[in-house]
Amino acid sequence: MNPEKIKLVAFDLDGTLTQHKSKLGDQNRQILDALGKKYRLVMVGAGMCRRIFEQMNHYPLDIIGNYGMQYAKYNPETGDIDIVRNAQLPCDRESVEKRVTAMREKYGFTEFAGDNVEYHDSGCVTFPILGTKAALPDKLAFDPDRSKRRKIYADIKSVFSDYIVFVGGSSSFDMTPAPYDKAYALDLYCKEHGIAHDEVVFVGDDYGEGGNDESVFKADFNFIKIDNYEKLPQAVAELL
Repeated sequence: MNPEKIKLVAFDLDGTLTQHKSKLGDQNRQILDALGKKYRLVMVGAGMCRRIFEQMNHYPLDIIGNYGMQYAKYNPETGDIDIVRNAQLPCDRESVEKRVTAMREKYGFTEFAGDNVEYHDSGCVTFPILGTKAALPDKLAFDPDRSKRRKIYADIKSVFSDYIVFVGGSSSFDMTPAPYDKAYALDLYCKEHGIAHDEVVFVGDDYGEGGNDESVFKADFNFIKIDNYEKLPQAVAELL
């Protein structure tokens, strides 16, 4: 990476800028302020733009949500975000239900609390292995190192070939309609703003197999790995 060539710094959120599902803290807010004086900043998230904006304590930057299905621009006049793209794709629920049930039966995940599948308005799908109403302690204890899910990840990907599949949360697989993933989303943003891939650096923590940053890591973008959000200053020191 040549810092002098960089125009855009793109970020993952949970685990990169914040603790999971926690608000942006003062230290990393100051880092963003410093980076924002030199580069354009954008958030590339897995969740909806509004949720990301709230978790970011209304930090003034553009947000790509739902892996590119949603896009919000920061409005300095209102101090809020304006949703400018919000794709919602159809989902064949009957087909998804059958495939999830088959995977449960194949791998012994037949006991679960709540619903078999969680459907999202965007067309994204979550396969909650312990069910939609599983207790939080059970979810956290199920697969903390993701090894259980990574053993069957290739099979899940094959069965759900019409989706992009991620090892999500603590006990689930998250799926977005193809071709939406973070690399696709970031490429689209670059095309819309006239930015070349080698003028971008992405900062993310979930770059391993099945991680939602993996697609960017494997693409031709510059990538800064981070394994602890508290170490962001050290991770981006070269850019500052």
